[in-house]
Amino acid sequence: MTEADFIAALRKLPLHPGAHDLRDDNATIGGLTVTTDTIVEGVHFLPDDPPGDVAWKLLAVNLSDLAAKGARIEGVLLNYPLSSDAWDRAFLDGLRAALDAFDCSLIGGDTVSLPANAPRVLTLTAIGRDAPAPLRSSAQAGDALWVTGTIGDAGAGLRIAQGAPGPQALLARYRRPMPRLAEGFRLAPIVHAMMDVSDGLLIDASRIAAASGLAVTIELAALPLSPDYLAFAGADLAAHLAAATAGDDYELLFALPAADEPPVGAFRVGHFYEGNGIVLTWQGEPIPLPSRLGFQH
Repeated sequence: MTEADFIAALRKLPLHPGAHDLRDDNATIGGLTVTTDTIVEGVHFLPDDPPGDVAWKLLAVNLSDLAAKGARIEGVLLNYPLSSDAWDRAFLDGLRAALDAFDCSLIGGDTVSLPANAPRVLTLTAIGRDAPAPLRSSAQAGDALWVTGTIGDAGAGLRIAQGAPGPQALLARYRRPMPRLAEGFRLAPIVHAMMDVSDGLLIDASRIAAASGLAVTIELAALPLSPDYLAFAGADLAAHLAAATAGDDYELLFALPAADEPPVGAFRVGHFYEGNGIVLTWQGEPIPLPSRLGFQH
């Protein structure tokens, strides 16, 4: 089973109305917005990534989902597997720094143990309130597709963490992503649909389109790439495709009426229209889809 297969099977189970048919990264319960994410050693972070950075990333990826709804942070729950004393203490130091940085409080959670030498599996649940943003299923034909920040930095940062030479700024984008909370607050009341870029811009844009019953076209040459990324990977089509499919960016991807300009720094990268599927262009000319649109378990 792929991740998509498993979620499709889950939709056949009894679902809470606030689950939104499992087509969004957040659930709604009694006016609260709830999201949860798990990160796994060897899948979402490397075994030699600093524990403090792992803690930061665990919190940030969950708060990014709240940012995509414009939610105010209420608190978080942590499920934690105890391992070595030094790793656990360094993780706690990193978690404190992340909680302080995002003005977030711990509500509770659970601790467990793992078999010897098992990879760490870390889960955090974030709870938000006052979330005005519509679901990712509310994009409309004619909407423009926008993204905040720059794309591809974290994917390049992963390659640097694995040993490739490159700028420390890219490594930081991989290890310590910054959820776009302030941008989410400003965008949420005006967008038609919004989500964060976690698995790759292409696959996440296709998810908005599919949930909304629309097609989407993306102009790869319009993707915002940082100077560090361009110096590391180049500016050709291959570099743009790598950026669009790498994931871990945690920028906000949103649909806005074509005549509107967003109130935050963002880049227009495509548009939605009647139909289904995703079309890629490079400097205005259609190109074949890559073998993978992004990360999928």
